[in-house]
Order: sequence, then C-alpha cells, then structure tokens
Amino acid sequence: MKMRLMAAVASAAVLSFASTGFAGTEEAKKWIDSEFQPSTLSKAEQMKEMEWFIKAAEPFKGMEINVLSETIPTHEYESKTLTKAFEEITGIKVNHQLLGEGEVVQAVQTQMQTNRNLYDAYINDSDLIGTHSRLQLAVNLTDWMAGEAKDTTLPTLDIDDFMGKSFTTGPDGKLYQLPDQQFANLYWFRYDWFQRPELKKAFKAKYGYELGVPVNWSAYEDIAEFFSVEVKEIDGVRVYGHMDYGKRAPDLGWRMTDAWLSMAGGGSKGLPNGIPVDEWGIRMEAGTCNPVGASVSRGGAANAPAAVYAIRKWDEWLRKYAPPGAASYDFYQSLPALSTGNVAQQIFWYTAFTSSMVAPKSEGNNTVDDAGKPLWRMAPSPHGPYWEDGQKLGYQDAGSWTLFKSTPVDRRKAAWLYAQFTVAKTVSLKKTHVGLTPIRDSDIRHQSFTDRAPSLGGLVEFYRSPDRVRWSPTGINVPDYPKLAQIWWQQIGDVNSGAFTPQQAMDRLASEMDLVMSRMQAADEKANVYGGCGPRLNKEVDPSVWLNKPGSPKAKLANEKPRGETIDYDELVKRWKS
Repeated sequence: MKMRLMAAVASAAVLSFASTGFAGTEEAKKWIDSEFQPSTLSKAEQMKEMEWFIKAAEPFKGMEINVLSETIPTHEYESKTLTKAFEEITGIKVNHQLLGEGEVVQAVQTQMQTNRNLYDAYINDSDLIGTHSRLQLAVNLTDWMAGEAKDTTLPTLDIDDFMGKSFTTGPDGKLYQLPDQQFANLYWFRYDWFQRPELKKAFKAKYGYELGVPVNWSAYEDIAEFFSVEVKEIDGVRVYGHMDYGKRAPDLGWRMTDAWLSMAGGGSKGLPNGIPVDEWGIRMEAGTCNPVGASVSRGGAANAPAAVYAIRKWDEWLRKYAPPGAASYDFYQSLPALSTGNVAQQIFWYTAFTSSMVAPKSEGNNTVDDAGKPLWRMAPSPHGPYWEDGQKLGYQDAGSWTLFKSTPVDRRKAAWLYAQFTVAKTVSLKKTHVGLTPIRDSDIRHQSFTDRAPSLGGLVEFYRSPDRVRWSPTGINVPDYPKLAQIWWQQIGDVNSGAFTPQQAMDRLASEMDLVMSRMQAADEKANVYGGCGPRLNKEVDPSVWLNKPGSPKAKLANEKPRGETIDYDELVKRWKS
C-alpha cells in the first residue's frame, strides 16, 4: 500500500512553479456568473470574497499542491471543477486525487507514522477526531487560524455556520478539521409501495398495526418479512424487504462502526456521542480523555448483549430478506441494488447517494417516476430494543479538511486556501446542489432548496429538522481510529462466513481492541505519544459486575422483540416542519 501511495504522489509533480495563466478578477467574475450560482451571497459579496482569495494567494502563485479525498460526487465536483476555478482565480494548481475511503485512511496513517509529506491536505472523516486531538500530528485549526495562518484565513469563513463543527472539535475545545461534506445514514423506503391500499390492508391484517416508517427494529423486521415472504412480487417483479452487504472486506468494518451498535441501543445517553460508552462500545468516563476498555469486563460494551443482538440481526436479515447474493457483496457492489427497483426498504442507507437515486429513468434508475420525481423517501433510522431516548440514533459522516504539521508551511498555507475555497459561501451552495452533502446551515435553508425539496425524497426536511443532531460521527472515545478500525471487518466477517457466532466474534473483537489499547497505553505512559490522553484500561472483573449497574453496558433483555411500531411518513414530515 505504501508503494502505491508513493507512486501516486510521485506521478503528480510534488512541487512545481510552472507558468500559469493570468489569475485575477476577470476569471473570478466569469466563474461567479457561469458556475457559482445560486449562492447565499450577492454577486457583489461573492466578488469581494474572491478578491480576498486573489490577494491572499499572491505569495503562492505558480505553486502546485496535492490533496486527497475519497470518491463521492461532491469530491468529484471539487476535483474536476473547483480545482480549475481555483487555479484560474488564484494561480495555484491543485491535484485533487480521489481514492477509496480505506486508501485515504491508509494514506493519513502513513503520513502520521512517517512524518513524510504525502499530500498537502486531506479530506478525512471526522471519525478520526479522537486520533487527531490526541496525537497532535494534525494542525490545531483554532490556533492556526488565529496565529500562523491569520493572513490566509478567509474573514467570511463563518465557522458557526458549519452544521458539523461539533464533530470536528476535540476534547480541548479546539477545532482540528474543517467540514467539507456531510451526509447521514438514514432509513430508505419505497413510499409508493407503502401507500398502496392493498398492501397496507394485508400488512395490518397480518401484523396488527399500520404499514409505515418503522420506529423500532421489530417493525423493520416485520416489514422485511412482509415484502420478502408474503408479497414476493409487485408489478411482475420479484421484490425483497431488505438490502445490505456482508463481504469480508474493509468496508464491512465501517458498516458496523458507523453507529450500528448504538442504533441497537448499545451505548450510553449523550450527544453527539454516548457518555461514558460510545457507539464502538468503548468506555471513557465523563470529564476525562482516557478510554478504559471495550470489553464488558472493563466496563465497555463491544461484546455486551446489545452489541451481540445488533450483529445477529445484521446477519439474520441479510440471509433471510435480502436479494440473493447480497451476503457476498461489498459496499460498492450493493449500491446499484436500490436503483433496480426491487427493494422495499433499507435500514442503513447513506444520503451521500441521493444524487444517484434522483437520476432519471433513462439512466436505469427504476425508483423515480416518468417525471423524475422519487418514488422513495428517506426517514429517521429505527432503533433497537436496547435504545433509550437521549441516545444518538444513527451515524453522520463529516468529511473534513485536515492539515498535518509534517507538511511544509508554505504548501500547507496554499492547501488551506484551496480548502477554504471549496467551502466558501461563494461556492458552497452550488456545490451542495451538485453533491447533496450539505455543510452550511445557511445553504440548506436557502430558497433554492425549498424549491428543490420535493425532488429530493426528504433530504432537505431532515437537515432542516432539529432531529439532525441525533446522527453523529465517531467521537473522541476512539483513541486511534486507523489502528482500531481494521479489527472490526475481520471479526465481523467471521460471522458472515459462519466461522464464529455473533457472541464469539464480539468477544474476540472486544478483547483485541483492549489488547491494542493496552499497547497505546504503554506508549503513552512511556513517551507521551497520545499527549497523556491514551487509554488507561480498567482491571478486568466478572462481566456481571458491570451488567448489574445502571446504564451501559446493559444486561440482556428478556424480550428483544417488542411489538412493532410505525409512524406515517407525512405526519413525520409535519413534525419536522413544526
């Protein structure tokens, strides 16, 4: 992997002062008129913002920099369009490379481990906030903006307008990452099918309650069974009540760490993340920065009954209710499944793919009508039986600009200018319309999104609702994301293969996380590697000691399938708007 990364960097000019075209106000005006509309700013305000970029970039004109992000539509727009605009306006050339999420994390980890400058900036998930705030290898943006980079920090950046700023803030109150795109993991369903009178009647006759948006996992399971086993066929097409993936690959790890255990109810109450136990099952007491364990025997919940239940249901639903072959799909193979039009619902769906799900029928999307309106809707994620009010309800990704101290200051400043350009108010509303991954509150409340809302299946309503704070990324309990994340997919994959039961796999997972954290503890105690905020593991005790205490980890429920509960989608939207 390191060789591939080095080759990728070498293939781009690491530092170049090649001549560039004239950079200035005429180019800025052209882009404002032809591309950067709509905007929350007036054209005069946009021009003023661009004039600031032109002046701030003067010391770096002719420089060529390299940045890296994962491959989603938002970053494709940045890589293909915004780099061109930025170069024409500022004279700074940007090679914005796109790789898979796992490769981005690997590149970040390699740069941290070697202190070698592979890229000048990264769009890196805020899931690493616990890592960056502890290792202190990433630039503390709060101090950077006020000090060394004051001359290259946009006066109109407006940090308070970013919906995800709490996700990128460390336990010290400092901002370590600047949000660039944001998307939630929500419930997706075929609204048109759920409205059919004959299906509503048949569902109520069998299950005793209305067919609607599931509030709990019991209802989700009933709906999955209903479409896969009872309905079977709609309009001549074999249909299924569930979609997921299960291949033993790195993306199976984030399928679980993206809050699956907390959706089941495995963590503690608290927003944006549970305190003291988070969605990974890692315990860190309130007011401290030292994780104390993942195993129930140490006060964690990674192998607690709620976690085991969550993994069991993932495996069970995948085999019983998903289309044939889904258990062998990876994340990327599973993506096209919904657009074929044969799936009724999906409990774990990323809103980052809204743009592809509103593609026209002519592009093979069978989930829109002839006019291009979505036949589907997105809604809040249902929760498992261990969930309590006050817990987070799902995951929200916040891909965020991250700078490293190992990057030379001049290159870092040039990259910082590009990072701000991609999220500046001149650009951000148009970028949001392209990628549908909103980061600014002012953008999602703009009239242009009010007008477009009926065509986006609930995205606008969700991000305007007060409920959006209940979906959040991985938080500060995770002391070193790259080292711990790789454990998950290997252990969970053993459930899919049948090598281990869910309980055995989660016992092994929790134990291995504790082992890795014990090494972090040793390194921190010896050399202050984690700034004194590395793990300090609790001594192991009989699990019953912790299970008999209030809160998480929670003891096994006598009944893990309470009565199903649903809500009418249109009533739900009214609540969001009220």
